[in-house]
Amino acid sequence: MSLPHLTHPGPVTGPRLEALPARAHPLTLRLRAGRPIFTAATEALAAAGFTAGYLRLDGAVLSPVVHVIPAPAPGDGRVAWFSAPRHLARARVGAGGLHVGTDNGRPFCHCHGVWSGVDAPPVMGHLLGDESLLAEDVVVVGWGLSGAAFRREHDPETRFPIFAPVPAPLIAGGRPAWLCRLRPNEDLARAIHSLNLPQARIEGIGSLIGARFLIEPPVPGEAAEFLIEAGVVGPDGLRLQIAATGLDGRLRRGLLAPGRNPVCVTAELLLLPGG
Repeated sequence: MSLPHLTHPGPVTGPRLEALPARAHPLTLRLRAGRPIFTAATEALAAAGFTAGYLRLDGAVLSPVVHVIPAPAPGDGRVAWFSAPRHLARARVGAGGLHVGTDNGRPFCHCHGVWSGVDAPPVMGHLLGDESLLAEDVVVVGWGLSGAAFRREHDPETRFPIFAPVPAPLIAGGRPAWLCRLRPNEDLARAIHSLNLPQARIEGIGSLIGARFLIEPPVPGEAAEFLIEAGVVGPDGLRLQIAATGLDGRLRRGLLAPGRNPVCVTAELLLLPGG
């Protein structure tokens, strides 16, 4: 079965998997209410001594929540775009992944998550965290990163500004990790397998050309944003349990079918060898 493939507007250049060794420092942080969620997260991370990291925002209560989902290509050569902002007055994050890095030397965040409003089913999206306010204090877990960090830069191939891993100052302690970016049309599972890790925990977010599961119906269309809810490499191989949404805005969850899920625009992963 042939894989779907997208033709982006720019030249196909650079390694398709960029992976830099890093140190991941386990963190438990309290994020303070009354601030935009991205501000609260970057301030708490900085107070712990880090400018880069990956946080799980599970349990955070936001009011309002502002997010976007994938939308059809804008007609300028790019393969996909974003919907108009969608608003919920108040919602609790059931699962959320937040990469913290920099853009022109200033903190920048990229977050996908699943949230539920009052008496409403869960939905998924790309969080606009400068417009979404933290309604209550929340304790979150994650990892501060040293040795490598994400930096947002223009990507000629996709014509999107995208996080890419770059070397960063090393801080003593933590555990070995790999900070990775996958370029378009690279299969997610095959790229992870290429790192030859016998055992690892996998965290991250990104976009796929649709999404194909082992059991559940696929996400249709040319763009599906995803969040890894549980990812492991172990004795039974690679298992990636994800949440995803596409052009129709429906939330779908399931185990990804290996070898059938190429990247749409980017995938930003944190791999933690040893599980």
